[in-house]
Amino acid sequence: MPLDQQAQEKTEQATPRRLEEAAKRGQVAHSSEVQTLFVMLAGLLAMLFTGREMWSLLAVSVASGLGRLHDVPLSQNLMPGYALGAVWLFMKCVGPVVLSVMLAGLLAGGMQSRFNTASEALTPTWSRLDPMEGLKRLFSVRSWVLVGVSAVKLGVIIALTYSVVRDILCDPIFYSSVTAERIAEFLAESSFKLVLRVVVVMAFIAFADYAYQHWQTNKDLMMTKDELKEELKHTEANPLMKAKMRRRRISITFNQMLTEVPKADVVVTNPSHLAIALRYDRKTMRAPKIVAKGARYNALRIREVAAQHQVPLVENKPLARLMYRYGRVGAEIPAQLYAAVAEVLAWVYRTNRYRYYVEANQIGGTAGAAR
Repeated sequence: MPLDQQAQEKTEQATPRRLEEAAKRGQVAHSSEVQTLFVMLAGLLAMLFTGREMWSLLAVSVASGLGRLHDVPLSQNLMPGYALGAVWLFMKCVGPVVLSVMLAGLLAGGMQSRFNTASEALTPTWSRLDPMEGLKRLFSVRSWVLVGVSAVKLGVIIALTYSVVRDILCDPIFYSSVTAERIAEFLAESSFKLVLRVVVVMAFIAFADYAYQHWQTNKDLMMTKDELKEELKHTEANPLMKAKMRRRRISITFNQMLTEVPKADVVVTNPSHLAIALRYDRKTMRAPKIVAKGARYNALRIREVAAQHQVPLVENKPLARLMYRYGRVGAEIPAQLYAAVAEVLAWVYRTNRYRYYVEANQIGGTAGAAR
């Protein structure tokens, strides 16, 4: 395969900046089946909790209206009032269901878009009004694939709900005399069974469809090697991104330093503004090394870790300032500080680890030779 063609293949994962820009355009994984599932489930729950009250309200209203129909005056002036009363009755009956369905639809859409407003997607785009482009999308291979998938979904739903529909059609209510109340009860029970089965089937379909949409969206957002290089150039040129990366590097480096604090022999403090952790091994080191250092909050973290692992804390303001200014993490202490550090280690070894007292004296001897 030619190198030019390889460079144009989308083989690289999308960068965070590209994903953020796609989210602004509304190009995120979105499944209409998830929205349908939420709407059906909300409608089912609303009917389950308010269905009885809805039926009672309708029954009382219809019985009251038909019972005194001969006493109801009919005139042109009274008709608007009757219409408003009917609308109010309708809103009280279906209002909870409609409100639940609307909120469920908004929640499903918000969850899939992570509640991003997709500002660029709201900007009018005149190219979308081009009829030729619309015909191309309508008769594209992708559209026909979606039609085929929808037909398969419908077939699966029919196959899995066939037994419920058959039981409903075989019910004795269809060839016996029953009351209106029994008919309403039968309709409610049958609808609940059927919709519940459909909701269960839709849950599996929605999960599979969202997984596919997520995969397809990530695939569409993949980048070529040239695009990735160009993206990295813009990212590195962004001051905010550079500052964020620098803070991340500093955080990683400091966390690595904290893992060395439990191995330290002593932590020299200032007392709270600075903290320098020292370690000395006579067999492998010529002089003590600085394994960690920090100021303010970082110094507090070093002190906390040292206290947790019973590493001695020694307050020495001049020594702490000098080691923080001139010492480097992972390097030996400056030769000018040998004597001062030897005194600190000697005190630590006398009070906590007396067997290392000789090693501290050897450091003092080395410092004397250096002077």
